[in-house]
Amino acid sequence: MSTLHIGIAGAGLAGRTLAWRLLRAGCRVSLFDARSRDDLATASMTAAAMLSPLAELAVSDDVVFALGQRSMQLWPQWIAEIEERAGKVYFRREGTLVVAHTPDQSSLEHFTRLLHHKLPEACRAQVQTLDGAALARYEPALAGRFGGGLFLEGEGQLANDQWMAALATEIDRLGARWHEGKAVDRVEEQRILCAGEVHAFDVTVDTRGVGSKPQWPLESPLRGVRGEVLTVECQGVTLRRPVRLMHPRYQLYVAPRPDHRFVVGATELESEDTGPVTLRSTLELGSALYSLHPAFGEARVLRLAAALRPALDDHRPVVVRRAGVWHLNGLYRHGYLCAPALVDELARQLLGTSAEKVT
Repeated sequence: MSTLHIGIAGAGLAGRTLAWRLLRAGCRVSLFDARSRDDLATASMTAAAMLSPLAELAVSDDVVFALGQRSMQLWPQWIAEIEERAGKVYFRREGTLVVAHTPDQSSLEHFTRLLHHKLPEACRAQVQTLDGAALARYEPALAGRFGGGLFLEGEGQLANDQWMAALATEIDRLGARWHEGKAVDRVEEQRILCAGEVHAFDVTVDTRGVGSKPQWPLESPLRGVRGEVLTVECQGVTLRRPVRLMHPRYQLYVAPRPDHRFVVGATELESEDTGPVTLRSTLELGSALYSLHPAFGEARVLRLAAALRPALDDHRPVVVRRAGVWHLNGLYRHGYLCAPALVDELARQLLGTSAEKVT
């Protein structure tokens, strides 16, 4: 039997992870992307990469929750596999803290009620109410700053830049053909049209996110939702786990990274503007971060970035075959939470296997 040759349009989180899994299963893979592999101005690189199935259930549904739970099983396995060849990827699974300042306690109470209402009964014990002393034991940096909060057991985070770089290393090692800096014109059954050339494959997959919009059906429109993040370095604060700060208008999240770096985000704008981060967003993110801990006032700003996250009307991601082309899209704000489950599902569809063969 000849080796299956698969063409993938889009080398973001979904496309790159799928390519890696298919290569491990013995497939030939060609990967196409309009950007270079090191481009930071993408949705995959403009993310906190928090793995928060419990916290996200407050703003999503049981479909996203189930995908997140499955991904939480896959992430440790896949990270261990890639670290065998491509080096360390920062990954922790020590839970999430949720806090609120005194004037915003009603937001925290509402969030707590939502979780207890929407969580399956078997998972409710993972939501633990903390007093101030218990909160300080989890994160000493927050001692005396909040009267209490929530601990969401089993949640985690990873360094998305390290994951994406490790994938690139492994994709090269496994022999994929990577067409960088070449925008895909169209994806068709067994064909990818790119830069005036037609490339033939046994199977084609479109994972271009918002870039797939021209080929998406009008009855189920695909749109971009603008997300903005701030990355800082602050030697005066140490956190082991992500912290969510409740607010009536938004949830600030602070995800720690190695070397006292922190990825901070909150904004989610119904806009397809791809311009730089606005002054308003910068002030809101910065002031909320400072309110979490005053030492952040001396933090060094390393990066301000904005990108478009692909979303469908129901905010659910989808794996679907249409007109002979497989599509993985609609990751919205749940990219790193849901990607492994979706990639594994698509690999099973393409190969009729769990794609566990290692080459």
